[in-house]
Amino acid sequence: MSDLKLLWEPSAETIANARITHFISFLREEKGLHFSDYPALHRWSVNDLEGFWESVWKYFDIQSDAPYKQVIAGSHMPGARWFEGSKVNYAEHILRGEQSGDPTRPAIVAYSETRPSVTLSWGDLCARVLRLATSLRQLGIGKGDPVVSYMPNIPETVIAMLATISIGAVWASAATEFGTSAVIDRFAQMRPKVLFAVDGYRFNGKDYDRTTHVERIIAELPSLETVVWLPYLRSDAEAPSKLSVPYADLLAGPAIDRQSFKFERVDIDSPLWVLFSSGTTGLPKAIVHGHAGMIATHYVSALHSNFHEASRIFYYTTTGWMVFNVLVSALMTGASIVTYDGSPTYPEPDVLFDIVAKSKATGFAASPTFIQGQRKLATKPGVKHDLSSVNYMMVTGSPAQPEDFEWVYDAVKKDVWMSAPCGGTEICSAIVGSIPTLPVYAGEISAPILGIDARAFDPQGNTIVDEIGELVLAAPAPCMPLHFLNDPDGRKYFDSYFNVFPGVWRHGDFVKFDKKGASVVYGRSDSTLNRHGVRIGTAEIYRCIEALPEIADSIVVCNKDKEGRDYMSLFVVLNSGFARSDGLVSKIANTLRTNCSPRHVPDSIRVVAGIPYTLTGKKMEIPVRKILEGASLATTANPDSMKDPSALDDFLRFAQESQLAP
Repeated sequence: MSDLKLLWEPSAETIANARITHFISFLREEKGLHFSDYPALHRWSVNDLEGFWESVWKYFDIQSDAPYKQVIAGSHMPGARWFEGSKVNYAEHILRGEQSGDPTRPAIVAYSETRPSVTLSWGDLCARVLRLATSLRQLGIGKGDPVVSYMPNIPETVIAMLATISIGAVWASAATEFGTSAVIDRFAQMRPKVLFAVDGYRFNGKDYDRTTHVERIIAELPSLETVVWLPYLRSDAEAPSKLSVPYADLLAGPAIDRQSFKFERVDIDSPLWVLFSSGTTGLPKAIVHGHAGMIATHYVSALHSNFHEASRIFYYTTTGWMVFNVLVSALMTGASIVTYDGSPTYPEPDVLFDIVAKSKATGFAASPTFIQGQRKLATKPGVKHDLSSVNYMMVTGSPAQPEDFEWVYDAVKKDVWMSAPCGGTEICSAIVGSIPTLPVYAGEISAPILGIDARAFDPQGNTIVDEIGELVLAAPAPCMPLHFLNDPDGRKYFDSYFNVFPGVWRHGDFVKFDKKGASVVYGRSDSTLNRHGVRIGTAEIYRCIEALPEIADSIVVCNKDKEGRDYMSLFVVLNSGFARSDGLVSKIANTLRTNCSPRHVPDSIRVVAGIPYTLTGKKMEIPVRKILEGASLATTANPDSMKDPSALDDFLRFAQESQLAP
């Protein structure tokens, strides 16, 4: 976007050493292909899907028991089949890192509020995964068996995940801050045989005992055969069930020889893991991905993220978010990862940057909400901490604003490559993202991901440029789910992504692409503000008013009033020392009118005690809209999936007073 501020440009050395540059050289040598720039490379990757994904398979030397019969069978969506005939294992490709270099080098560097930091070498990681995998097999667990985890972001969870996947079992996890009903809503759909669980955790300096939660979860999952119990908060925590087996016992016993261990290589229809939608309404969607699709997808992610054996990646995430799976995927490149179980702002507001410095992370990722909080606190992590190791920062989870980008370059580091990709749980990867060989502009996402035919569509299904439209995938990609659980005819899957534009994946975000392929994402299109026929992304509102010193947070929704007219409601949380007044209301309205447009000015502005968020940090715009239209809390939001269920109290009260349609 020509009016955006240039913040960073790659050096000639950065470009020469980038993995994407090496991949381009590989294409030239192997296929005689020449590309003048990234847009040309991307055009080829989507115009010749077979040629591109075949090249990815060869470049990364993906291991299969049998060669695939063809790269892609069918070009229709949904239903395209990738690498049919291949038999692969995702965990096997992760653990190749143990053999690609010195096995004593770090694989996981772990931090926690609950216990001291620990470093696990590649040799340690591989040994523990193979030992645990063998113990699971001895318990009768094998291909296709569901295994679930109620554990935090710690090495034991990574080990359990890889051990499960290595024997062809199916993995799913929920974060320990999830309430019991949110966990049961997810796991009951899988009918799991094994549950990994901890007794509790510490967050923000406070202990949270989860023993009774685990007991209730076990009681509601009659399919369970084994509970693998890890005393984490207290070493003497008693096992919650007669099904319990100590985690330590499954790691005991003789070492398993890598050469004799058999990874369960599976066909393309075999599930790898199940990821769940945020679950703010109804049962969460249970999204199933496959081994081959995720292996190929995450190797392409490595090209975009520039990960290699010298990389050390720290993503602040919980195990209930797909970012945990993406963090683990970085191991596939031989990189090491940093795990952290704890508060992002305790004991100091910039504790995450302290971990970056201590771990010597080369890459760091957090949410825009975290960055915006740091901006408001005026922290200067680049001054306080030694961040010399960092060369890459990512902001993900919701649209990042230009000010978020600028804060990184002002307060963190001038010479850092910043990325703000847009993707999601549905594909466990990105649709648009960054490339280390392209410049960074404030608020802009550099390019569509290789092999992803990302476009903006108008309401009639036409591709548009330099206009805001629906973000779509116009061609199939390996990252798309195999299916949803308990959706035998595929209707829920179809209705989620394909019922608006026939044969095209509608992702649910508003986006604008320019002629060179760069993009700006404006927020969820299913929470669109419709003002007199003009669609407005909620991110535009938030960016504008949350820059005001009086505003701590906000949420905006658009409903129909009883006469059928559009009615926009803005709710704000005020910073300490400020109160609602006619002057403040006028200031907000004038700011929106001046910096955005008259259509951005809401019909009402109210002060609330808090803004409702999911546990993964997303504003709950759709549940708020439905509550204001008269829907009950029981049918609108799951309190166990929320950071603070009481944040909905004001909205429930407003619903009783509103003039909106029932």
